[in-house]
Amino acid sequence: MIPTPNPPLEDPVRPHTYDGIQEYDKRLPNWWLMTLYASIVFWVGYWAYYEWFRVGLTGEQQVTRELAQIETAKLASAPAVDDASLWKMSRNPVFVDAGKATFDANCVACHLASLRGKSENPVAIGPDLTDTKWTNGGKPMDIYNVINKGVLVKGMPTWGPVLGAKKISETTAYIMSKHTENEPIQLDPAAAPVPPK
Repeated sequence: MIPTPNPPLEDPVRPHTYDGIQEYDKRLPNWWLMTLYASIVFWVGYWAYYEWFRVGLTGEQQVTRELAQIETAKLASAPAVDDASLWKMSRNPVFVDAGKATFDANCVACHLASLRGKSENPVAIGPDLTDTKWTNGGKPMDIYNVINKGVLVKGMPTWGPVLGAKKISETTAYIMSKHTENEPIQLDPAAAPVPPK
């Protein structure tokens, strides 16, 4: 005689009925429960990171950062610098931060960290770079050329061979970030160096 297999056990049926439909009282599978619990933990961490502690960037900040990086790449790949491109660089935080680092490393000794130079400390060598009174012209290319070629009779060394065009552009952008594009420029002929004979 062949033994008959035991009939499969059915899950219990819940006592309630809705429109003649009953449902099994079946436990959810472990993988499903683990997925649920993991998503709850992830949600709490995500909410804490972005909303409670505000560590992560908002969507607007991410878009602004990406656009700044695109603009930085476009400006960095420009074949030559001019007033317009230097003004754009001065409004780009990537160029301004890089220019500030170069300025802090090379220019602070004469122009001070505040860029105020002689107007803040009479012992300082360099002139004020935050006002509208300029010795050698106040346009971005004028400043770029002064940094690049220097003004030896006034104590400004030639930085072109030391820094290179990229760092000079960034430093110019940092200086111009303290100014507005259409501000009045005053030339100070009394402070201009006397050309050698």
